[in-house]
Amino acid sequence: MDQLAQSLRDAPIIEKDGYHYFVHPISDGVPMLEPSLLREIVVKIIRKAELEDVDKIVTPAAMGIHISTAVSLMTDIPLVVIRKREYGLSGETPLFQQTGYSESQMFINDVEAGDRVLVLDDVLSTGGTLAAVCGALDDIGADVRDIVAVIKKVSGANELEDSAYSAKTLINVDVADGEVVVADASGDD
Repeated sequence: MDQLAQSLRDAPIIEKDGYHYFVHPISDGVPMLEPSLLREIVVKIIRKAELEDVDKIVTPAAMGIHISTAVSLMTDIPLVVIRKREYGLSGETPLFQQTGYSESQMFINDVEAGDRVLVLDDVLSTGGTLAAVCGALDDIGADVRDIVAVIKKVSGANELEDSAYSAKTLINVDVADGEVVVADASGDD
């Protein structure tokens, strides 16, 4: 059984300022995340992602951390978390992130020119976060080998589509009539 698809179909929908938002353990940390669902997602990521010669997994805080940690544990690839807090460490690179519902500055540490990275995130919605992350990684001189998002919201504009990058996804969904509709259970359009 595809737990990811079923868990999304069962996800409650809330509205915030006209934005229809599904509440899911992968994207929100609530309701609780069952280990079997996380395991299913990690296996799918490992099968889908280009992992050959990847030096580091890079993920934005906060909801990419649990997914990326599990992938790191299964692949022995080190994990770098892009933080919302500046630490002032040597080589720290700022980036500006804008999504459909927020904007903020984030900071990358521990990624250097020539690093081959896999970018992982929970949800691809507007593409603002992933476009900003990839732009900052370009500025650093890192080699983005692959980008994987667990869930893609298919409605609306996607900034990543206007960039040189594309993301692989595990499942594509839309929100219609107050429920999550699975547009493609295999991801990728």
